[in-house]
Amino acid sequence: MQEVLKSLGISDVNPGGFAGAWTGSGKAQQVVSPINGEALATVTNVTPQEFEAILAKSHAAFASWKLVPAPKRGEVVKALGDELRRNKAALAELVTLEMGKTLREGLGEVQEMIDICDFAVGLSRQLYGLTMPSERRQHRLQEQWHPLGVVGVITAFNFPVAVWSWNTALALVCGDTVLWKPSSKTPLTALACTKIAEKVLRDFGFDPAICSLAIGKGSEIGDLINTDPRVALVSYTGSVPGGRHVGKLVQERFGRHILELGGNGAVIVSDKGDLDIALRSVYFGAIGTSGQRCTSTRRVIVQESIYGAFRDRLLELYKKTPIGDPRQDEILMGPLVDAGAVATMLAAIETVKAQGGKILVGGEKLPQAGGCYITPCIAEVSGNLPIVQEETFAPVLYLMPYRTIEEAIALQNGVPQGLSSAIITNDLGESELFLSAAGSDCGLANVNTGTSGAEIGGAFGGEKETGGGRESGSDAWKAYMRRQTSAINFSGKVELAQGITLEL
Repeated sequence: MQEVLKSLGISDVNPGGFAGAWTGSGKAQQVVSPINGEALATVTNVTPQEFEAILAKSHAAFASWKLVPAPKRGEVVKALGDELRRNKAALAELVTLEMGKTLREGLGEVQEMIDICDFAVGLSRQLYGLTMPSERRQHRLQEQWHPLGVVGVITAFNFPVAVWSWNTALALVCGDTVLWKPSSKTPLTALACTKIAEKVLRDFGFDPAICSLAIGKGSEIGDLINTDPRVALVSYTGSVPGGRHVGKLVQERFGRHILELGGNGAVIVSDKGDLDIALRSVYFGAIGTSGQRCTSTRRVIVQESIYGAFRDRLLELYKKTPIGDPRQDEILMGPLVDAGAVATMLAAIETVKAQGGKILVGGEKLPQAGGCYITPCIAEVSGNLPIVQEETFAPVLYLMPYRTIEEAIALQNGVPQGLSSAIITNDLGESELFLSAAGSDCGLANVNTGTSGAEIGGAFGGEKETGGGRESGSDAWKAYMRRQTSAINFSGKVELAQGITLEL
């Protein structure tokens, strides 16, 4: 463990702020691993005064960074991706130590960082505008995109590095600077990534304040980001209540925001689908990251003719789930992030019972060191009970039957969240209905694969209480730039649009 920390530049005590120089004289917090309760390191938070200096430097760095040609900015992002490759193993192990996900998932998360850097390098030569025909003679209309400003990135604990990279790689090639406020539960991964970015920027001779960091409480440092007009865009990943708070503060100053909030992923299992594919998709989607993904599978809607067979096979898988130290290859489920998450899960299980649901398996707290281990739970319910409509950020899976595909889609859509969804079917009509305007109302809709495992090439995000934001691939880059429409007159005279004349 100490070798991993040392290789990533993490000391016993670390200042939590950076904008060209490291700072942090606020409250010290000890970071403890959920794997075994062992202390990893201490981080000193930034004070409001230190935050002000960090933001000022980030804002000043934007003035020069935006003038660097986009392909040159892409070269920096390419180097960032290369440096992440060199540190992949150590970063993955740190993600596992600090957050508790399995090492294979940690490696996958770091690979996401590398992949989005590769994507952004190509994007740096494809920030396309448009040309449009003008209604006026000898005029041309064009649309172009300019750098936006400082991008405040507020991330959650469950993907402590990937979400930063989705935003940062795109923001950098778009000409923006980035100010990161990570979750207070996972600050060490933020320190490690910022040190890597610092090295790359210094190697290229650029101001390292282009990638800044401010570790502190969301109610203090987060709100300073949300309310400051120098932060042009706030990208927030977290809970629905948190998103409402962020959205209100940013909108009050007419800032921009990208909100990636709660999920309540459902898989429809059709009698016309492959049961083995369904079982694998549901099982990983529900227990992966110990149920702490916004794309986790939380509901399974099964055609009534195969309901019993599917339920029984899924229960057998759950009973054999290897739970323990996530650094071990044979382990499929590690701890929850902290004792509070365990308490939240146990309370949700009691609510399920009170609302008429039946616990089929799981929900037992385990005695491993650290106190954050619990068995994954399956609850049998009759439709979307009130507790089912909430996102319990833990491995609680709700199982319910359906009769018709229309009923299944209605159940799928009958919750406030709208992030990820899936159907397991080999019937063309069912899959096309699911993907149509009459089908899933989620931002992500999959056929014959589960709710988790989104690729960086597509825009990631959801509808309704998920917030409507989009990050990562496709044209998500447009959120990080400002659009400008221009009319160019080469006629030698003035002509107004819509046929309006003006004689002097």
